[in-house]
Amino acid sequence: MKAMCLEGGDFVWKDVPDPVCHDEFDVRIAVKACALNRADLMQRAGIYAPPDGWPLWPGLECAGTVLDAPAGAGVKAGDSVCALLGGGGYAQEVVVPQGMCMPIPKGFSFAEAAGIPEVYATAYLNLRIVGEIKEGETFFINGGEGGLGIAAIQLAKHVFGAKVIAQVASDENGEFCRKVGADITVNRFTDDLVKVLSENPPNVAIDPVGGPLMGKCIATMPYRGRWISLACLAGPETVLDVNLLWRKNLRVIGSTLRSRTSEEKARILSGLVRDAWPAFEARKFAPHVHKVLPITEAREAHRILETGENRGKVILTLES
Repeated sequence: MKAMCLEGGDFVWKDVPDPVCHDEFDVRIAVKACALNRADLMQRAGIYAPPDGWPLWPGLECAGTVLDAPAGAGVKAGDSVCALLGGGGYAQEVVVPQGMCMPIPKGFSFAEAAGIPEVYATAYLNLRIVGEIKEGETFFINGGEGGLGIAAIQLAKHVFGAKVIAQVASDENGEFCRKVGADITVNRFTDDLVKVLSENPPNVAIDPVGGPLMGKCIATMPYRGRWISLACLAGPETVLDVNLLWRKNLRVIGSTLRSRTSEEKARILSGLVRDAWPAFEARKFAPHVHKVLPITEAREAHRILETGENRGKVILTLES
């Protein structure tokens, strides 16, 4: 088969060995579409290696058709599925543990479904399992216009019944996020985020940005607030009054999805299907696809993410 391999920080579409099912729990998928994530940019830059046992080329989520599946796997040859991967989605085929496959929601295309596994699993993990969000609480997402931000807004608002605040990069993106489900949006360049959060204290926050402002934002949280750090795109340093942690019983939590075991991921995906699939299939919301490109244009797809042009997911498709 062919895969989009990384060589010297650039992409090469080349022949690689066909993936092999290593045990009776593996499923082999013919990839029809895969979605980009910022982790792919980090991997291309050489600072985010895939976990052991996964291919060296990028790709954390895909959608396609099952080629081989063990008996009792819940899927069979010919089924349309989407899957969460530790890596390897930029390829014609991939092998995944059966618990990391999900049925494609009824009515969804392969391109739409490819945009589900990574961002919605990450949003679900951090909202429901790590953040323990409750109906009526206030939720803050830093970076609402991206794939993760949109997924988090949708789940928080339409599945968990939270009030949603989103920080965005422009007024146009703010308008877009309000249409997605955000109640309040904050322009990171013209608005005062700390003031907005002080007036609307967030019980749960998902933050892939970090940076100097993070400590001041954490200080706005109410008693038993949960601030979940996923990355530090604005820098790794901030100042935090640690007295607030015990006075307010706050939790500052580091969280990743990629490093979790296949068994943990299977439990996360099972909960996601149970809680979100009815809303997907009723078209209450769906992944927002910014652009679809052929796999051979992976370099252009990465440029779109690097420059922050996208609202939602960038998808790569493969010919049948």
